[in-house]
Amino acid sequence: MDSADLAANAQGYDVAVIGAGVVGCALARAFTLAGARVVVLEKAADVLDGASKGNSAILHTGFDAPEGSLELACVREGYALYHQIRERLGLPVMRSGAMVLAWSEAEVAELPALMAQARANGVTDVQAVTAAEALRLEPHLSANVMGGFRVPGEHLIDPWSAAHGYLLQALENGATLMRQAEVLTGRRSHGVWHLATTAGAVQADLVINAAGLWGDEVDLRVTGESWFTIKPRKGQFVVYDKSAASLLGHILLPVPTKITKGIVVCRTAYGNLLVGPTAEEQDDREHAILDRPTLQALMRRGEEILPALAGHEVTAVYAGLRPATEEKEYRIRTDLAEEYICVGGIRSTGLSAALGIAAHVLRLADRSYSALENPVWRQMPSLTDEAARDWQKPGHGGILCHCELVTRREVEAALTGPMAAGSMGGLKRRTRVTMGRCQGFYCSAELARITEGRLAQPMLGGGDGAD
Repeated sequence: MDSADLAANAQGYDVAVIGAGVVGCALARAFTLAGARVVVLEKAADVLDGASKGNSAILHTGFDAPEGSLELACVREGYALYHQIRERLGLPVMRSGAMVLAWSEAEVAELPALMAQARANGVTDVQAVTAAEALRLEPHLSANVMGGFRVPGEHLIDPWSAAHGYLLQALENGATLMRQAEVLTGRRSHGVWHLATTAGAVQADLVINAAGLWGDEVDLRVTGESWFTIKPRKGQFVVYDKSAASLLGHILLPVPTKITKGIVVCRTAYGNLLVGPTAEEQDDREHAILDRPTLQALMRRGEEILPALAGHEVTAVYAGLRPATEEKEYRIRTDLAEEYICVGGIRSTGLSAALGIAAHVLRLADRSYSALENPVWRQMPSLTDEAARDWQKPGHGGILCHCELVTRREVEAALTGPMAAGSMGGLKRRTRVTMGRCQGFYCSAELARITEGRLAQPMLGGGDGAD
């Protein structure tokens, strides 16, 4: 390493993580706590702005993951680590359990093999249920159910607080977040990576590509080659009013296909009821367009499963894109270039597997750092009914969003600190503001005043259900 590169790297980092989705946030946390100097490069104005902003918020056990796969290993480790750290970070768990339900003779015939797969995957507490038992456990189910099995360890979590908690812990222990920092090119010279970004040059010893929907493009920009191609898969969701949540206790899962886990019906951590996602292939990596016929079909399917849904209002719809590739397996590889790790193809299990993926990549990196002895642990604010909400505590400054009971203090807190919201979507994900029944009709004017000059793009009108 020559003197110029030594000088450059003196202001550089041990690790540059490209992408601030849930996996990038978990990677930043793992390497920071291990003692590395970490920078996270995110091309958007806020974190979780890509695939991670739209998910089903289920903490999976891995019961239906391919046997012996890297995905299964990461899901199982991620599941265990989430439970291990969640109380210290203030992350919720709704211990609901799931039922995989069959609605045809053909699906009934697949149940024994699925249960055998679950047990082979280490999920040994699955329990067969008859149609009558399923109806006893969930009285609002359609009488057309033909049987299934229960997976007690499947749970519901907050779709965004986990990733926010991972990244915030990294930042409070010395990591750096650079937003609107799209990686343009990369070159390795004398043992150091030199990355050109839209926010300036960055030097790092190790580069980890966790760019999600743009993972293959980042491979090409940094190393000149890629070993996979992203094939975006759109998932549309319908969210019912909070009154519908009383219809259901378990997560209701279909018998999966080779392409998708299928349509899920479950409560949400925020007290609503969700139906989705679809699985629609498309070329566009940036736009997940909602379409009425598909949403109407989702509603019909939800009502076929839970007929009483027909009497409840839909309060929001949204869509997300999953970074599917040519293969179902995760695409994690270390040999495209020296000191470069690609973490690609992390699809619908990314939320559950994120901590496990980070632990796996930390082992792959095989670097010696001085682990932090007494890291900072910051509790994430509660947005669920699992713990006391801010509106129940004195001095909150008034309730700003009455549909979701979001206080002025919560909004102000989300707009400050090392991970301050940089976009309206980011503010929603941190607070739930404008995401309730009225979709921001009553609170948007005051919210526009509070956020003036503090977001990358100013508010132009009312809230919407999807980012």
